[in-house]
Amino acid sequence: MALPVGLAPSAAAADVQSQQWYLSAMKADEMWKTSTGKGVKVAVIDTGVNPSTPSLQGQVLGDEVSKPLSYGATKDINGHGTTMAELIAGTGNGGGLKGLAPDAKIVPYRVAMRGMSLAEENKAPDPVAVLKAIADSDVKIINMSFADDISYDDEQAAIKYAASKGKLLFAGTGNDAETTNKKMYPASYPYVVGVSAIDKTGKVGKFSNHGASVDLSAPGVNVPAWCNASFRSYCSHVNGTSVATAIASASAALIWSAHPDWTANQVLRSLIDTAGREWPKDTPSNYLGYGIVRPRKVLENPHYNPGSATADPLATENWRGKPGTSPSGSASSSTPSAPAKSTPGGATSAADASSKSSGNNLTWVVVGAAALVVIGGAAFAVIRSRRRA
Repeated sequence: MALPVGLAPSAAAADVQSQQWYLSAMKADEMWKTSTGKGVKVAVIDTGVNPSTPSLQGQVLGDEVSKPLSYGATKDINGHGTTMAELIAGTGNGGGLKGLAPDAKIVPYRVAMRGMSLAEENKAPDPVAVLKAIADSDVKIINMSFADDISYDDEQAAIKYAASKGKLLFAGTGNDAETTNKKMYPASYPYVVGVSAIDKTGKVGKFSNHGASVDLSAPGVNVPAWCNASFRSYCSHVNGTSVATAIASASAALIWSAHPDWTANQVLRSLIDTAGREWPKDTPSNYLGYGIVRPRKVLENPHYNPGSATADPLATENWRGKPGTSPSGSASSSTPSAPAKSTPGGATSAADASSKSSGNNLTWVVVGAAALVVIGGAAFAVIRSRRRA
């Protein structure tokens, strides 16, 4: 796959921030009066992050990544990881992307991705080690804008460990909706919030994965992004669940910054409870999950009750509907049977849920991509190489 994030960028964008339509749709200016993400660290596991772009200067904490996991962390190979970081925490300086949580900080990591040379893949840090390191740090949110159709037991265990340490994990559900619609990871792992992509009308993108892995949806259609690793210009009309994942992570950062004593369960529950939807909350859609993220609805309500600190709001999905305990050992609030994620849901504004909707108005889509497994080196080590979501 040649293009980053399964995206299709077109001409270079002259005025990037004017193309960030979701900022006005989500009423970012109003939210920033209450929260800008200050005090929240977001780990971006991706193609590396360039800390020298005008929008990211002072925003990237590369020194907090220990060796050997620091290899490539602050050198982006194609602009994808830098775009995700800017969408989350960019300051907008120099006409660059304005992050939804502009005072959050980015902790960068590089893992093997499709499009890397074999040499780069071999040098890339082990994703399991990366996840464990993040779990043991003071990072609150883990952004994983990539997708792989192979599940790994050790990776799943590392995800569970990170969740047990109070981290909130987001991942893109994938971009091959019009082809195979395979189940993708890490979005399909328990404890990971799978994010699909919507356009400015609230419709799911044609490319965006549907299925049980979709927990929330966020803007991810027609957004500017860095064209390549030269960092000379942005490209417009970029699409991908990668973008949606970054917006969801930034939404969580805004809420967590305003409520630093909340747990990951409470932050996620607030996103689910206030998500834009026009269908029953206990019957999530295959296409939009529990709905479109609307952090403003939490931030504007000083009396919002986030519920139990220990009960997992996705317990039904994480335990296949069986009662159990949370990753930290606390009792969960799972229900006897998992809700059928078969309702398409409707088109809903990124800011409000008042628009009329119909399942037929959605662009129904599927996802899928085979993971690239590279065999190389004298020891024939298996390198996990992921698609950008």
